[in-house]
Amino acid sequence: MNTISDLLDKYIDWLKGRNYSNYTIKNNRFILIMFIRYLEDLQVVTSDKLSSGHLHAFQAHLAETHTKHGIPLKPRTINTRIGNIQCFLKFLAKRGHISYHLTEILEYVKEPKMLPKGIVKHADMRKLLASIDISNPVGYRDRTIMEIMYSSGIRAGEVCNLTIRSVDIRNATLTVFGKGAKERVVPVGETALKFLTTYIKAVRPFLLTTNEKEALFLNSTGTSLKYHTLFKIIHKHCDKIKQDITCHTFRRSCTTELIRGGANIYHVKDMLGHENLETLKHYVKLGVEDLKKTLKKCHPREKDIH
Repeated sequence: MNTISDLLDKYIDWLKGRNYSNYTIKNNRFILIMFIRYLEDLQVVTSDKLSSGHLHAFQAHLAETHTKHGIPLKPRTINTRIGNIQCFLKFLAKRGHISYHLTEILEYVKEPKMLPKGIVKHADMRKLLASIDISNPVGYRDRTIMEIMYSSGIRAGEVCNLTIRSVDIRNATLTVFGKGAKERVVPVGETALKFLTTYIKAVRPFLLTTNEKEALFLNSTGTSLKYHTLFKIIHKHCDKIKQDITCHTFRRSCTTELIRGGANIYHVKDMLGHENLETLKHYVKLGVEDLKKTLKKCHPREKDIH
């Protein structure tokens, strides 16, 4: 009888075979190891010992779990963990390791409908971008990266995976590989394109101290830029506008400005690489002033006022 840990290794291989991203696989492994360790504490080592009672207990455990800072897990975090575990359980059920009814025990918790945080106003974004010292190669690289992220709304992982061949200067586009290794072409704004062109022609050669020929963005040692380095780059500059900024902030801010500017929401969906419009709702933030403008512009009664 295989242990649940052994089955996890097979599940990870299955994810790799389905071309899931390294980031997704890493997160799945992390969550499932925590789940398996919880079961092992209950003396549940093999799949035949798993019962609905164990899963009900784990659901209660998630509700009582706190972060290292003593803060309860957010509903969205709980749901992410439940979703990953359910996929694992379905994998086990399809292969006869557990009963199918066990895949229906864990339940998603209700998430409060809140406006997304972490959106930077355009004036503050301009201030942030302008504050970056571009008199040296590293600073110019940082400015180029952030201009592209704000202009095109691409994900952090997509930025790190860009290659020289991803760039089409003539058509002002980037070819990116999103979640599930899905390819899409995104436009690059004029300002970002100017920085990108100069970076490729005059800055990247100074950073290229190795045999790295493909990666578009390089770290200070001349190798391809990694996610943790990109995170540090963003964090280093965010203090300049006294606002907590992450890599995803640029994506949210780009989306919000496009929607506020009247962009077709279906075009925005395709640009961001979303499967449906439901996902897009998490990125769009319309404040009360935006709603007032919509009311004034669109409601027929507003046209009766003279």
